[in-house]
Amino acid sequence: MQCSWKAVLLLALASIAIQYTAIRTFTTKSFHSCPVPNPMNCSLNQETESADRLCDESPTLPYNISKKTHVLILATTRSGSSFVGQLFNQHFDVFYLFEPLYHVQITLFPKLTQAKVFADRRIMLGAGRDLLRSLYECDLYFLENYIKPQPLNHTTDRLFRRGASKALCSPPVCETLTPIDIPLEEGDCVKKCGTLNLTLATESCKDHGHVAIKTVRVPEVNDLRGLVDDPRLNLKIIQLVRDPRGILASRTETFRDTYRLWRIWDGTGRKPYNLEVSQLTTVCEDFLNSVSTGLSRPPWLKGKYMLVRYEDLARNPLKKTEEIYEFLGIPMDTNVERWIQNNTRGDRSAAKHKYGTVRNSAATAEKWRFRLSYEIVTFVQNACQQVLVQLGYKLVSSEKELKNLSVSLVEDRDFLPFW
Repeated sequence: MQCSWKAVLLLALASIAIQYTAIRTFTTKSFHSCPVPNPMNCSLNQETESADRLCDESPTLPYNISKKTHVLILATTRSGSSFVGQLFNQHFDVFYLFEPLYHVQITLFPKLTQAKVFADRRIMLGAGRDLLRSLYECDLYFLENYIKPQPLNHTTDRLFRRGASKALCSPPVCETLTPIDIPLEEGDCVKKCGTLNLTLATESCKDHGHVAIKTVRVPEVNDLRGLVDDPRLNLKIIQLVRDPRGILASRTETFRDTYRLWRIWDGTGRKPYNLEVSQLTTVCEDFLNSVSTGLSRPPWLKGKYMLVRYEDLARNPLKKTEEIYEFLGIPMDTNVERWIQNNTRGDRSAAKHKYGTVRNSAATAEKWRFRLSYEIVTFVQNACQQVLVQLGYKLVSSEKELKNLSVSLVEDRDFLPFW
């Protein structure tokens, strides 16, 4: 049966009221949210009663009662973010999630190329922020809106890179493990733990003192202001940056098809006319906009933002990690120290996996200088000069200077966030 025009009018008015209420919640201290009625359903009374009941049952949280610290690692691909994520994943009291916004991207843009995702990525920001907010509040059921196929009885085997989260591969979430199975390698997690029970994962999240999430799917720190200002959260942002020349070198080696034209240029010395320059310039623009905001020290980021250069972390991993934990106000864990010692002096065979975290970290930081031709390096420097200078990365003016590893291209800079 079709809806009457009166029902349609009521739904339209209700939709406007709901949108206005949603906007208002971000300018008040209440932040009380309720389910939105489905406009395709004509049974208005049933929908309204259900929504009202849920609203009555949901407490209004004016501030972060739990006192958890919510950590967001804001990064871009091939900037060392998996390594930084492990600095939190190894902490016994941190519930860590690896790239949950991947599911939002795949749901909204299932067939987009990487270049197209760069152009349309801001469309997913609203949904991404909502998911982050829910995950920080340990509502992992919210993920079910973006996991395909839909989880059955709150269980799924489709969570992206589940094995990268220690909490999701350990008891009580993984009930089948024995003490001899721990620690579990990422690739063995799904095999030994079976499907993920989101109810158990939610309880595990609540039992941890802090929540950390890594993402490469938020362009700039400005896009996170709604979460920073949310009094229900205690959000602190670790922005990870890396020399764009190093990022490009790593991407051309890791994403060989996507960066095929850059590889052709590097191999032949001839720049393709249809080179995807945005694959480089987008990174530099995001860094410039985001870092400029952070370093301008706006009041809304006071005590909430720390800039970390990958190169500084690679050269002094333990010292820099201690600074990060001091900024967060979380005690350093011996598990983290042990992991750093075991994973920053790796050999070549240990670092072959493209998302692996075992590195000879000091040697890796400027390894790009032997991967890129001088012509491409010059191109990157011209395209990204402003952000290179801003972040303290030295420019080279000759191939001899490029290959001279005895002179670092990273200036000594102090980006400590304590203001």
